Amino acid sequence: MTDTPLRFITTGFATDPGLDIALSRALLLRASGGEIVETFRINQPGRVVAFGKRDAIAPGYPAAVAAARSAGFEAVERLAGGRAAVFHEGTLAFSWTVPDPDPRRNIHERFQALAGLLLGVFTDLGINAEIGEIHGEYCPGEYSINVGGAIKVMGVGQRLARNAAHIGGVIVVSDGSLVRGVLGPVYRELDLPWRPSTAGALQDANPDVSAAHVVAAVATRLAATRPVTPSPFQPETLALGRRLAPEHLAPSGVGAG
Repeated sequence: MTDTPLRFITTGFATDPGLDIALSRALLLRASGGEIVETFRINQPGRVVAFGKRDAIAPGYPAAVAAARSAGFEAVERLAGGRAAVFHEGTLAFSWTVPDPDPRRNIHERFQALAGLLLGVFTDLGINAEIGEIHGEYCPGEYSINVGGAIKVMGVGQRLARNAAHIGGVIVVSDGSLVRGVLGPVYRELDLPWRPSTAGALQDANPDVSAAHVVAAVATRLAATRPVTPSPFQPETLALGRRLAPEHLAPSGVGAG
């Protein structure tokens, strides 16, 4: 048990995808500047395809954005992670923001801690999950979490600032078909290999699990190790997020019409 406090935020902005993404960057910048303490956020987002930096420079990016928007998903450029991932109302977005004077030193330790936390959460919910990449998964990563070595249910990435780190990603609770449906055309346009059968949801393993169950289990796990304070966003963080939000939306001319 550590005495280091942790702020716990569950506020989301599902109808404002640019703001929802930008708030992760705002938390990272404010943590790096010594303005906020360590913060864990988990919330239900809206329908979004979150593109990585390599996606945004790919020749097929404009067509991939168009494919996402045609499917009813907004296109955003996210803070951390590799290739395009999907968020929708049956998923949970999470971000763990950690002040650290030497953030590069502990990259793998943070990945391991986050993946271990969520693996424990899924176990608490009666799901037999494991950490590791499945061949052919979307947005592949060694700290993904899968069920039965067959379906990916959690993806995670990390972004560093001068004095802080941000570990963020997605948990697919339900409606894995929505992930498969939109990623099919998006990945075709980006010319990325992918096996759709690897994209699933926690409810494929336990139909009784809900997003509320996952959030409660995360809070319980965190509170077992340190003082956790449920908190709203500070006004300064919200204001910074709103200023940054336009930078995280795919350009309006990309994929329009």
